[in-house]
Amino acid sequence: MRRWIAAQGFPERKPVDRLSSVDQHRQYLEQRWEQGCHNAAQLWRELQERGFTGQSAIVRRWIQKRYGSRKAHGERAAPQPSWARASPRQTAWSFLKEPEEARPYLDEICNRSPEIATLATLAREFGRIIRKRDVNAWPQWCKDAQNSLLANFAKYLCRDESAVLAALQQPWSNGPVEGSIHRLKLIKRSMYGRAKFDLLRIRVVHVA
Repeated sequence: MRRWIAAQGFPERKPVDRLSSVDQHRQYLEQRWEQGCHNAAQLWRELQERGFTGQSAIVRRWIQKRYGSRKAHGERAAPQPSWARASPRQTAWSFLKEPEEARPYLDEICNRSPEIATLATLAREFGRIIRKRDVNAWPQWCKDAQNSLLANFAKYLCRDESAVLAALQQPWSNGPVEGSIHRLKLIKRSMYGRAKFDLLRIRVVHVA
């Protein structure tokens, strides 16, 4: 306490420069940095090949402490688009919707996997057939899908082809029936443990 009072201010702590397990590879990292490799993950993988056993976060912290951020060195970090780390579900929806910002990402996937490119084309065509009720395009789609990753899906659809054609040709839908079933389930669930069938029947009949 006497030392703090005599200091008449907060005595700044001297930073402790602890040795890191990365320091033994300092010369190699400096050489790679001068060569233009500023990717911490890539440098960590290279150090692993040289016998380094630490985690990638240790290498990243060492680089940030020594070189700072890219912005501090006049380099502008490239923005990470939302689709750069997309999940399989997000990627599937991107193939169907084809947003403009995800175009490079989708093109790269299609270039690396022709099977996925064919699958995406068939999926988009199937959605178009359903939305536009294009009955004439249905036979060709079934033929193309039989030789793709959608073969099982197409097999079950073709097995019940009469129902599919009826859905494409007829104006009727089971939507009202499904809506009524959903409404009845909501009423029933809201009464669990608090009422009997008599009240449920009154509520349903009253609404009807």
